[in-house]
Amino acid sequence: MKQISEKDYVGYWIRRFLSDYLTCVRNLSINTVMTYRDAIRMLVVYLSRKKHKQPDELTVTDITPQEVLALLEHIEQTRKCSIKTRNLRRSAFVSLSKFIASNRPEYIEWCRGIKNIPVKKSPRTMITYLDKKEMDALLNLPDKQTEQGWRDYVLLLFLYNTGARAEEAATLQVKDLFIPKGKGIPVVTITGKGSKTRRCPLWNDTCKLLHDIVDNKKPDDNVFMSRLHKPISRFGIYEMVTKYARKLEETIPSIKGKRISPHTIRHTTATHLLLSGVDINTIRAWLGHVSVETTNIYAEVNLEMKAKALESLDFKEKRPHRHWRNDKKLMDFLDNLV
Repeated sequence: MKQISEKDYVGYWIRRFLSDYLTCVRNLSINTVMTYRDAIRMLVVYLSRKKHKQPDELTVTDITPQEVLALLEHIEQTRKCSIKTRNLRRSAFVSLSKFIASNRPEYIEWCRGIKNIPVKKSPRTMITYLDKKEMDALLNLPDKQTEQGWRDYVLLLFLYNTGARAEEAATLQVKDLFIPKGKGIPVVTITGKGSKTRRCPLWNDTCKLLHDIVDNKKPDDNVFMSRLHKPISRFGIYEMVTKYARKLEETIPSIKGKRISPHTIRHTTATHLLLSGVDINTIRAWLGHVSVETTNIYAEVNLEMKAKALESLDFKEKRPHRHWRNDKKLMDFLDNLV
């Protein structure tokens, strides 16, 4: 009987995968690592119950394609998760299996079985964004006479100006801002996914407001603070945006049905840039997308808008009016009807 070694237990590989590979080799953000962690934890709990083993007793071969597929179907049906979430869970399991197989060639065939679990196709949904009138109305909602309302306004304007993700805005520090005293372009350096940085220009209004908000702060201080004077979290930014979105529904009927979040403002920035004539590669760099394919969704939005505009023109060649009596035969009438 083959002696089971430490490297036959899946727990050994999970620890290395999450602690070393994702963090140090792939340099993924903590939020992305936690997403992988949550999916793998779900798999471990599920297999532990199915195999009647303690989590630390599970071996690599306990993870079969059949069990993984059963778990994916379970979370989709029982937890009512979306197809997108289901596919993200699958992606985490496949990444783990590829990591194991890359270090232990004897698991290559096993890995192939996990990789062959199909990705589910979901109907493509159009991105949600705000038009200029809706975005202006959102910016006008905070009460600038109060400390919190003023901070909310600056934060909303910053999100719209830069297209920053909520996490990127939450971790923004004073030293990331370049606010020239004389001539020069005000710029913010944003640290995105995988600790990759990008630079975005700032509008003069955004620059002036940020200058006021960081006055007397140290370089390593966070720019945006909560009402408790602690660094705001991405969840705090999400709650702030959704709070104003609910208020906006009362005055702007077109908002109803739109799911507005910080990412919606990011979509809005990209769409408005595209409609202003900015090329797709500049927008990709602006948003910090690794691939231009991700940015191309905004080009599709623009194409749909152009198609709708064309339909609204309803241009048709004018033809001389024919009286219905001109066609003696019914088929002639039907063929000539305009």
